Amino acid sequence: MNCTLMHKNIPVVDLIIDEDSGVIQKIGQIHNQAHLPIGTKWVAGTEVGKLDRRKLNDWWIGRSIPASRENIRAALTQMEILQTTELISKCYGLSLSDQYWICPDNSELQWADINFFDNTFSNDVGDILFGHEPRETEQVNLMSPDNTSDGWLRKKWIISDGKRVLMKGGSGPYQQEPLNELIACAIMKRLAIPHVPYTLTFHDELPYSLCETFITTETELIPAWRVNATLKKENRDSDFTHLVRCADKLGIPNIVSDAEKMIVLDYIIANTDRHYNNFGFVRNAETLEWHGFSPIFDSGSALWHDSQFVGRAAKSKPFRSTHSEQIKLVKDFSWFDTQALHGLGNECAEIFARSELIDETRRDRLVRAIENRVKEIAQFADRS
Repeated sequence: MNCTLMHKNIPVVDLIIDEDSGVIQKIGQIHNQAHLPIGTKWVAGTEVGKLDRRKLNDWWIGRSIPASRENIRAALTQMEILQTTELISKCYGLSLSDQYWICPDNSELQWADINFFDNTFSNDVGDILFGHEPRETEQVNLMSPDNTSDGWLRKKWIISDGKRVLMKGGSGPYQQEPLNELIACAIMKRLAIPHVPYTLTFHDELPYSLCETFITTETELIPAWRVNATLKKENRDSDFTHLVRCADKLGIPNIVSDAEKMIVLDYIIANTDRHYNNFGFVRNAETLEWHGFSPIFDSGSALWHDSQFVGRAAKSKPFRSTHSEQIKLVKDFSWFDTQALHGLGNECAEIFARSELIDETRRDRLVRAIENRVKEIAQFADRS
């Protein structure tokens, strides 16, 4: 496919994409350097150079559904697709996270006519990903933001009352991740940490979290892994200081204070999966002005969701391998209000009680673990 990568209505770069593999085979004329995706330029030392096809492919392929997604092989068979990367071009690369898309050569397509923020989209892909059989009398419509959704848990985008809402499931015997999202929201609301609000629903007796996209037609989410790719990591850099240096270079404000709040949250909930694609930064898609740290989202892989041993030491990401080490990165606890978390245990117990998959014994252990970790943070704050 000969096409042009677009940023809303701005032509960015001409591309040749192999539709079978989804790989960018050739880069043509660059129309707008400033609007190239973040982290796709070759880095020499600390200076950013020319556009790098490998880095651009990392960004492009990174838009696809991961091969680790639950039941993905069966879903691809039903869609008559060999691999998830093929799906990207089927929806012109459009997503509900940013404003990039591809316009085929000699096409009259306009962003206003096809973007998923303003226009309806097919439910076919999402339904298949949820295990539903496609309709035999109709061809599967692949025009869907589900083609470019990240993560390994079952999820799909729906339109509810005109809003774009992500429906996401859980895993294992406890199916706990959707409830963990509500727990994280309860903590962040009390501590005034900007976050994406989540609600809970049940489908086929299983819990699912619901959240509305926080991105608009004017903004976009830039994952932290893209920011991390803008500069070469120096020997003196830790993972944390490297990200801060990259953000400073780009002009992203307040990263240290916002990242510290995320680290504190992840300590309290024993989050094991805050990887560099699970947080990021928001910018204006037209002016390229940075708004700053994104509201915190995707906190479900926490609270021993996949283990019967509640309270044991948990691995952490992205800056340190354990929470006991990662919390040491936090230098300012002045914002942490212990009083605001009074009664949190009762609120968490009520949330866990909404699922029959979490019995009373496990619920009590989870609540105690949360309360204990809050006390530990309070002790860190007192000593700082």
